[in-house]
Amino acid sequence: MADELETKLSAARTRLILDRPFLGALVLRMPMQAADPGWCKTIGTDARAFYYNPEYIAGLTLEQTQFALAHEALHCALSHFARREHRVRDRWDIACDLAINPILIKEGMTAVPGALYNIGYEGMMAEEIYPLVKENEEEKPHDEHLYGKDSQDSPDSGKASAPQPSEADDAGDSGGAGTGQGAAAGPPEPLSEAEKEQLSIQWRQRLAGAAQQAMQAGKLGGSLRRLVDHLLQPQLPWRMLLARYMTAASRDDYSYMRPSRREGEAIFPSLRSSQTEIVVVLDTSGSIKLQEMREFVTEVDAIKGQIRARITLQACDAELSPAGPWVYEPWEEFSLPADIRGGGGTRFTPVFEWLDRQGENPDLLIYFTDAEGEFPKQEPRTPVLWLVKGRAQVPWGQRIQLN
Repeated sequence: MADELETKLSAARTRLILDRPFLGALVLRMPMQAADPGWCKTIGTDARAFYYNPEYIAGLTLEQTQFALAHEALHCALSHFARREHRVRDRWDIACDLAINPILIKEGMTAVPGALYNIGYEGMMAEEIYPLVKENEEEKPHDEHLYGKDSQDSPDSGKASAPQPSEADDAGDSGGAGTGQGAAAGPPEPLSEAEKEQLSIQWRQRLAGAAQQAMQAGKLGGSLRRLVDHLLQPQLPWRMLLARYMTAASRDDYSYMRPSRREGEAIFPSLRSSQTEIVVVLDTSGSIKLQEMREFVTEVDAIKGQIRARITLQACDAELSPAGPWVYEPWEEFSLPADIRGGGGTRFTPVFEWLDRQGENPDLLIYFTDAEGEFPKQEPRTPVLWLVKGRAQVPWGQRIQLN
Protein backbone atom coordinates (compact mmCIF):
# COMPACT_ATOMS: atom_id res chain seq x y z
CA MET A 1 0.00 0.00 0.00
CA ALA A 2 2.88 2.34 0.80
CA ASP A 3 4.24 2.12 -2.74
CA GLU A 4 0.79 2.78 -4.20
CA LEU A 5 0.33 5.86 -2.00
CA GLU A 6 3.75 7.19 -2.92
CA THR A 7 2.92 6.78 -6.61
CA LYS A 8 -0.45 8.47 -6.12
CA LEU A 9 0.98 11.46 -4.23
CA SER A 10 3.81 11.84 -6.73
CA ALA A 11 1.38 11.67 -9.65
CA ALA A 12 -0.89 14.30 -8.06
CA ARG A 13 2.06 16.59 -7.44
CA THR A 14 3.36 16.15 -11.00
CA ARG A 15 -0.11 16.90 -12.40
CA LEU A 16 -0.22 20.12 -10.40
CA ILE A 17 3.21 21.17 -11.65
CA LEU A 18 2.16 20.64 -15.27
CA ASP A 19 -1.39 22.02 -15.14
CA ARG A 20 -1.16 24.56 -12.31
CA PRO A 21 2.52 25.47 -11.88
CA PHE A 22 1.81 28.10 -9.21
CA LEU A 23 0.19 25.56 -6.89
CA GLY A 24 2.60 22.84 -7.96
CA ALA A 25 5.63 24.93 -7.02
CA LEU A 26 4.17 25.53 -3.56
CA VAL A 27 3.37 21.84 -3.05
CA LEU A 28 6.97 20.98 -3.92
CA ARG A 29 8.07 22.93 -0.84
CA MET A 30 6.19 20.64 1.54
CA PRO A 31 7.89 17.45 2.79
CA MET A 32 5.24 14.71 2.98
CA GLN A 33 4.92 12.60 6.10
CA ALA A 34 2.61 9.67 6.82
CA ALA A 35 0.85 10.31 10.13
CA ASP A 36 -0.71 8.20 12.86
CA PRO A 37 -4.49 7.94 12.25
CA GLY A 38 -4.92 8.39 15.99
CA TRP A 39 -4.29 12.14 15.69
CA CYS A 40 -4.55 12.75 11.92
CA LYS A 41 -7.89 11.56 10.57
CA THR A 42 -7.37 13.13 7.12
CA ILE A 43 -4.54 15.54 6.26
CA GLY A 44 -2.90 18.53 7.90
CA THR A 45 0.01 20.93 8.00
CA ASP A 46 2.01 22.96 10.50
CA ALA A 47 3.73 25.04 7.76
CA ARG A 48 6.73 22.71 8.02
CA ALA A 49 5.33 19.59 6.33
CA PHE A 50 2.28 17.89 4.81
CA TYR A 51 0.89 15.16 7.07
CA TYR A 52 -1.54 12.53 5.82
CA ASN A 53 -3.51 9.55 7.01
CA PRO A 54 -2.63 6.79 4.51
CA GLU A 55 -6.15 5.33 4.57
CA TYR A 56 -7.65 8.79 3.84
CA ILE A 57 -5.37 9.40 0.85
CA ALA A 58 -6.12 5.87 -0.42
CA GLY A 59 -9.82 6.75 -0.49
CA LEU A 60 -9.39 9.89 -2.61
CA THR A 61 -9.38 10.13 -6.38
CA LEU A 62 -6.29 11.54 -8.08
CA GLU A 63 -8.12 14.84 -8.65
CA GLN A 64 -9.15 15.05 -4.98
CA THR A 65 -5.56 14.30 -3.95
CA GLN A 66 -4.43 17.30 -5.98
CA PHE A 67 -6.98 19.42 -4.12
CA ALA A 68 -5.74 18.09 -0.77
CA LEU A 69 -2.13 18.96 -1.57
CA ALA A 70 -2.96 22.41 -2.94
CA HIS A 71 -5.21 23.18 0.05
CA GLU A 72 -2.43 22.61 2.58
CA ALA A 73 0.11 24.45 0.42
CA LEU A 74 -2.11 27.54 0.34
CA HIS A 75 -2.51 27.47 4.13
CA CYS A 76 1.28 27.77 4.26
CA ALA A 77 1.73 30.27 1.43
CA LEU A 78 -0.96 32.55 2.88
CA SER A 79 0.76 32.39 6.30
CA HIS A 80 -2.43 31.37 8.07
CA PHE A 81 -0.23 29.97 10.83
CA ALA A 82 1.07 33.47 11.61
CA ARG A 83 -2.06 35.58 11.08
CA ARG A 84 -4.45 34.27 13.75
CA GLU A 85 -3.28 36.75 16.45
CA HIS A 86 -6.07 37.28 19.05
CA ARG A 87 -8.73 35.31 17.20
CA VAL A 88 -10.43 32.16 18.48
CA ARG A 89 -8.66 29.17 16.96
CA ASP A 90 -11.72 27.14 15.88
CA ARG A 91 -13.39 30.11 14.17
CA TRP A 92 -10.09 31.11 12.54
CA ASP A 93 -9.60 27.58 11.20
CA ILE A 94 -13.04 27.67 9.59
CA ALA A 95 -12.41 31.13 8.12
CA CYS A 96 -9.11 29.95 6.61
CA ASP A 97 -10.78 27.02 4.86
CA LEU A 98 -13.64 29.21 3.62
CA ALA A 99 -11.02 31.55 2.12
CA ILE A 100 -8.99 28.81 0.41
CA ASN A 101 -11.57 26.39 -0.97
CA PRO A 102 -13.40 28.87 -3.26
CA ILE A 103 -10.03 29.71 -4.85
CA LEU A 104 -9.30 26.08 -5.67
CA ILE A 105 -12.84 25.32 -6.84
CA LYS A 106 -12.76 28.38 -9.09
CA GLU A 107 -9.52 26.99 -10.54
CA GLY A 108 -11.53 23.94 -11.65
CA MET A 109 -10.24 21.55 -8.98
CA THR A 110 -12.29 18.74 -7.42
CA ALA A 111 -12.91 19.28 -3.72
CA VAL A 112 -12.38 16.52 -1.17
CA PRO A 113 -15.43 15.27 0.77
CA GLY A 114 -16.44 17.63 3.57
CA ALA A 115 -14.54 20.66 2.25
CA LEU A 116 -16.11 23.88 3.55
CA TYR A 117 -17.46 26.12 0.80
CA ASN A 118 -19.67 29.16 0.61
CA ILE A 119 -19.99 30.99 -2.70
CA GLY A 120 -20.59 34.24 -0.80
CA TYR A 121 -17.01 34.20 0.49
CA GLU A 122 -15.30 34.15 -2.90
CA GLY A 123 -12.50 36.72 -3.09
CA MET A 124 -12.46 37.32 0.67
CA MET A 125 -9.50 36.95 3.02
CA ALA A 126 -9.72 34.90 6.22
CA GLU A 127 -9.72 38.11 8.29
CA GLU A 128 -12.79 39.31 6.40
CA ILE A 129 -14.61 35.99 6.79
CA TYR A 130 -13.80 35.48 10.48
CA PRO A 131 -16.41 37.94 11.87
CA LEU A 132 -19.09 36.12 9.82
CA VAL A 133 -18.33 32.71 11.35
CA LYS A 134 -20.64 31.80 14.22
CA GLU A 135 -19.03 31.08 17.58
CA ASN A 136 -20.49 27.56 17.88
CA GLU A 137 -20.30 26.64 14.22
CA GLU A 138 -21.11 22.95 13.76
CA GLU A 139 -19.18 22.58 10.50
CA LYS A 140 -15.48 21.88 10.84
CA PRO A 141 -12.49 21.94 8.45
CA HIS A 142 -11.72 18.67 6.72
CA ASP A 143 -8.04 18.93 7.67
CA GLU A 144 -5.83 19.40 10.74
CA HIS A 145 -4.65 22.99 11.17
CA LEU A 146 -1.60 22.20 13.26
CA TYR A 147 -0.15 25.66 12.71
CA GLY A 148 -2.84 26.99 15.07
CA LYS A 149 -2.12 24.67 17.97
CA ASP A 150 -0.33 25.85 21.06
CA SER A 151 1.32 23.90 23.86
CA GLN A 152 -1.81 23.44 25.94
CA ASP A 153 -3.76 22.15 22.92
CA SER A 154 -1.19 19.52 21.92
CA PRO A 155 -1.22 15.92 23.13
CA ASP A 156 1.17 15.22 25.99
CA SER A 157 2.82 12.26 24.38
CA GLY A 158 3.92 10.88 21.06
CA LYS A 159 5.23 14.19 19.74
CA ALA A 160 7.62 14.11 16.81
CA SER A 161 9.62 16.85 15.23
CA ALA A 162 8.44 17.81 11.77
CA PRO A 163 10.80 17.76 8.80
CA GLN A 164 12.55 21.10 8.50
CA PRO A 165 12.92 22.80 5.08
CA SER A 166 16.56 23.29 4.25
CA GLU A 167 18.28 26.28 2.67
CA ALA A 168 18.88 24.12 -0.38
CA ASP A 169 15.15 23.54 -0.61
CA ASP A 170 14.51 27.30 -0.67
CA ALA A 171 17.12 27.66 -3.40
CA GLY A 172 15.17 25.31 -5.63
CA ASP A 173 16.23 21.80 -4.51
CA SER A 174 13.09 19.75 -3.99
CA GLY A 175 14.94 16.84 -2.45
CA GLY A 176 13.39 17.53 0.95
CA ALA A 177 9.84 17.47 -0.36
CA GLY A 178 9.44 13.79 -1.02
CA THR A 179 6.89 11.42 0.49
CA GLY A 180 7.74 10.07 3.91
CA GLN A 181 7.14 6.33 3.93
CA GLY A 182 8.76 5.42 7.26
CA ALA A 183 6.95 4.89 10.53
CA ALA A 184 3.81 6.99 10.95
CA ALA A 185 4.66 10.24 12.68
CA GLY A 186 3.18 11.52 15.91
CA PRO A 187 1.85 15.07 16.11
CA PRO A 188 4.58 17.70 15.57
CA GLU A 189 5.84 20.07 18.20
CA PRO A 190 3.97 23.41 18.22
CA LEU A 191 5.59 26.29 16.37
CA SER A 192 7.53 28.79 18.43
CA GLU A 193 7.10 32.49 17.72
CA ALA A 194 10.57 32.56 16.14
CA GLU A 195 9.61 29.65 13.86
CA LYS A 196 6.38 31.36 12.86
CA GLU A 197 8.30 34.47 11.84
CA GLN A 198 10.95 32.51 9.96
CA LEU A 199 8.44 30.31 8.17
CA SER A 200 6.28 33.31 7.27
CA ILE A 201 9.26 34.92 5.52
CA GLN A 202 10.17 31.66 3.77
CA TRP A 203 6.64 31.05 2.50
CA ARG A 204 6.35 34.64 1.33
CA GLN A 205 9.51 34.14 -0.75
CA ARG A 206 8.15 30.85 -2.07
CA LEU A 207 4.86 32.53 -2.96
CA ALA A 208 6.67 35.19 -4.99
CA GLY A 209 8.87 32.62 -6.73
CA ALA A 210 5.94 30.35 -7.57
CA ALA A 211 3.98 33.29 -8.99
CA GLN A 212 6.90 34.34 -11.17
CA GLN A 213 7.32 30.82 -12.58
CA ALA A 214 3.61 30.51 -13.30
CA MET A 215 3.44 33.92 -15.00
CA GLN A 216 6.40 33.02 -17.20
CA ALA A 217 4.51 29.87 -18.20
CA GLY A 218 1.35 31.90 -18.81
CA LYS A 219 -0.56 29.81 -16.28
CA LEU A 220 -1.46 32.14 -13.42
CA GLY A 221 -5.21 32.76 -13.47
CA GLY A 222 -6.79 36.12 -12.75
CA SER A 223 -8.12 35.27 -9.28
CA LEU A 224 -4.82 33.79 -8.12
CA ARG A 225 -2.87 36.66 -9.64
CA ARG A 226 -4.96 39.24 -7.78
CA LEU A 227 -4.47 37.29 -4.57
CA VAL A 228 -0.71 37.21 -5.04
CA ASP A 229 -0.56 40.93 -5.87
CA HIS A 230 -2.51 41.67 -2.69
CA LEU A 231 -0.30 39.49 -0.49
CA LEU A 232 2.93 40.90 -1.87
CA GLN A 233 1.95 44.51 -1.17
CA PRO A 234 4.37 46.35 1.14
CA GLN A 235 3.73 45.25 4.71
CA LEU A 236 4.64 48.52 6.40
CA PRO A 237 1.74 49.99 8.40
CA TRP A 238 -0.35 52.36 6.27
CA ARG A 239 0.05 55.14 8.84
CA MET A 240 3.83 55.02 8.42
CA LEU A 241 3.58 55.10 4.63
CA LEU A 242 1.03 57.92 4.72
CA ALA A 243 3.33 60.01 6.92
CA ARG A 244 6.26 59.31 4.61
CA TYR A 245 4.43 60.57 1.50
CA MET A 246 2.91 63.60 3.20
CA THR A 247 6.31 64.59 4.59
CA ALA A 248 7.97 64.12 1.20
CA ALA A 249 5.37 66.41 -0.38
CA SER A 250 6.30 69.21 2.01
CA ARG A 251 10.02 69.44 1.21
CA ASP A 252 11.41 72.93 0.73
CA ASP A 253 12.70 73.07 -2.83
CA TYR A 254 12.10 74.58 -6.23
CA SER A 255 9.84 72.57 -8.48
CA TYR A 256 9.23 72.81 -12.22
CA MET A 257 7.04 69.68 -12.14
CA ARG A 258 4.00 71.10 -10.37
CA PRO A 259 3.52 74.78 -11.23
CA SER A 260 1.58 76.87 -8.76
CA ARG A 261 -0.60 78.34 -11.55
CA ARG A 262 -1.16 78.13 -15.29
CA GLU A 263 0.07 80.91 -17.55
CA GLY A 264 -0.53 79.65 -21.08
CA GLU A 265 2.03 76.93 -21.80
CA ALA A 266 4.73 78.42 -19.58
CA ILE A 267 5.80 76.65 -16.39
CA PHE A 268 7.05 78.85 -13.58
CA PRO A 269 9.20 77.52 -10.75
CA SER A 270 7.77 77.89 -7.26
CA LEU A 271 9.41 77.64 -3.86
CA ARG A 272 7.32 75.27 -1.78
CA SER A 273 8.38 76.18 1.72
CA SER A 274 5.75 78.26 3.47
CA GLN A 275 2.82 75.88 3.13
CA THR A 276 1.98 72.48 1.68
CA GLU A 277 -1.25 72.15 -0.29
CA ILE A 278 -2.94 68.75 0.12
CA VAL A 279 -6.30 67.57 -1.19
CA VAL A 280 -7.96 64.74 0.74
CA VAL A 281 -10.88 62.85 -0.82
CA LEU A 282 -13.18 60.45 1.02
CA ASP A 283 -15.06 57.76 -0.90
CA THR A 284 -18.59 58.02 0.53
CA SER A 285 -20.16 55.34 -1.68
CA GLY A 286 -20.76 53.11 1.34
CA SER A 287 -17.75 50.81 1.13
CA ILE A 288 -15.83 52.86 3.71
CA LYS A 289 -17.37 52.90 7.18
CA LEU A 290 -17.80 56.13 9.13
CA GLN A 291 -15.46 54.93 11.89
CA GLU A 292 -12.77 54.15 9.31
CA MET A 293 -13.12 57.66 7.90
CA ARG A 294 -12.73 59.13 11.38
CA GLU A 295 -9.56 57.11 12.02
CA PHE A 296 -8.11 58.19 8.68
CA VAL A 297 -8.94 61.87 9.23
CA THR A 298 -7.42 61.75 12.74
CA GLU A 299 -4.21 60.29 11.32
CA VAL A 300 -4.00 62.97 8.61
CA ASP A 301 -4.59 65.66 11.25
CA ALA A 302 -1.71 64.35 13.37
CA ILE A 303 0.68 64.54 10.41
CA LYS A 304 -0.71 67.83 9.08
CA GLY A 305 0.40 69.86 12.09
CA GLN A 306 4.02 68.75 11.65
CA ILE A 307 4.36 69.84 8.01
CA ARG A 308 2.38 73.12 7.88
CA ALA A 309 -0.23 71.66 5.52
CA ARG A 310 -3.36 73.36 4.25
CA ILE A 311 -5.96 70.69 3.51
CA THR A 312 -8.90 70.83 1.13
CA LEU A 313 -11.37 68.02 1.78
CA GLN A 314 -13.73 66.61 -0.82
CA ALA A 315 -16.27 63.81 -0.49
CA CYS A 316 -17.40 61.82 -3.50
CA ASP A 317 -19.48 58.79 -4.38
CA ALA A 318 -20.71 58.96 -7.97
CA GLU A 319 -20.65 62.76 -7.70
CA LEU A 320 -18.97 65.35 -5.51
CA SER A 321 -20.73 66.13 -2.25
CA PRO A 322 -22.75 69.36 -2.67
CA ALA A 323 -21.61 70.48 0.80
CA GLY A 324 -17.91 70.42 -0.12
CA PRO A 325 -15.19 71.36 -0.41
CA TRP A 326 -14.08 72.01 3.17
CA VAL A 327 -10.83 73.90 3.72
CA TYR A 328 -8.61 73.57 6.81
CA GLU A 329 -5.73 75.97 7.41
CA PRO A 330 -2.51 74.65 8.99
CA TRP A 331 -3.53 75.93 12.44
CA GLU A 332 -7.05 74.43 12.27
CA GLU A 333 -8.00 70.95 13.40
CA PHE A 334 -8.76 68.61 10.53
CA SER A 335 -11.97 66.77 11.45
CA LEU A 336 -14.81 64.98 9.71
CA PRO A 337 -17.61 67.40 8.71
CA ALA A 338 -21.00 66.75 10.25
CA ASP A 339 -22.78 67.22 6.90
CA ILE A 340 -20.73 64.70 4.92
CA ARG A 341 -23.03 62.39 2.97
CA GLY A 342 -22.93 59.69 0.32
CA GLY A 343 -24.12 56.18 -0.39
CA GLY A 344 -24.38 56.16 -4.19
CA GLY A 345 -22.16 54.48 -6.77
CA THR A 346 -18.43 55.03 -7.11
CA ARG A 347 -16.73 57.32 -9.66
CA PHE A 348 -13.35 58.98 -9.24
CA THR A 349 -13.63 61.14 -12.35
CA PRO A 350 -15.59 64.03 -10.70
CA VAL A 351 -12.75 64.75 -8.28
CA PHE A 352 -10.17 65.12 -11.03
CA GLU A 353 -12.52 67.15 -13.21
CA TRP A 354 -13.02 69.51 -10.25
CA LEU A 355 -9.27 69.69 -9.72
CA ASP A 356 -8.74 70.55 -13.37
CA ARG A 357 -11.31 73.37 -13.16
CA GLN A 358 -9.42 74.91 -10.25
CA GLY A 359 -6.40 75.57 -12.46
CA GLU A 360 -3.95 74.73 -9.67
CA ASN A 361 -1.98 71.64 -8.76
CA PRO A 362 -1.75 70.70 -5.08
CA ASP A 363 1.40 69.07 -3.78
CA LEU A 364 -0.46 65.83 -3.10
CA LEU A 365 -3.93 64.30 -3.45
CA ILE A 366 -4.86 61.51 -1.02
CA TYR A 367 -7.86 59.36 -1.94
CA PHE A 368 -9.36 57.07 0.73
CA THR A 369 -11.38 54.39 -1.10
CA ASP A 370 -11.92 50.72 -2.00
CA ALA A 371 -10.74 51.56 -5.56
CA GLU A 372 -13.84 49.95 -7.09
CA GLY A 373 -15.09 52.55 -9.54
CA GLU A 374 -14.59 54.60 -12.71
CA PHE A 375 -11.12 56.13 -13.10
CA PRO A 376 -10.16 59.03 -15.38
CA LYS A 377 -8.52 57.81 -18.56
CA GLN A 378 -5.52 60.14 -18.17
CA GLU A 379 -3.26 60.43 -15.14
CA PRO A 380 -3.31 63.96 -13.64
CA ARG A 381 -0.17 66.01 -13.07
CA THR A 382 -0.90 66.07 -9.35
CA PRO A 383 0.74 63.19 -7.45
CA VAL A 384 -2.00 60.86 -6.20
CA LEU A 385 -1.80 58.60 -3.17
CA TRP A 386 -4.52 55.93 -2.99
CA LEU A 387 -5.24 54.51 0.46
CA VAL A 388 -7.14 51.35 -0.49
CA LYS A 389 -9.42 49.16 1.57
CA GLY A 390 -9.70 45.81 -0.23
CA ARG A 391 -7.73 44.26 -3.05
CA ALA A 392 -8.68 46.37 -6.07
CA GLN A 393 -5.81 47.87 -8.05
CA VAL A 394 -5.35 51.42 -9.36
CA PRO A 395 -4.24 52.37 -12.90
CA TRP A 396 -1.77 55.02 -11.76
CA GLY A 397 -0.54 56.83 -8.68
CA GLN A 398 0.87 55.27 -5.51
CA ARG A 399 -1.23 52.61 -3.80
CA ILE A 400 -1.13 51.94 -0.04
CA GLN A 401 -2.93 48.91 1.35
CA LEU A 402 -5.23 49.70 4.26
CA ASN A 403 -4.68 46.91 6.81
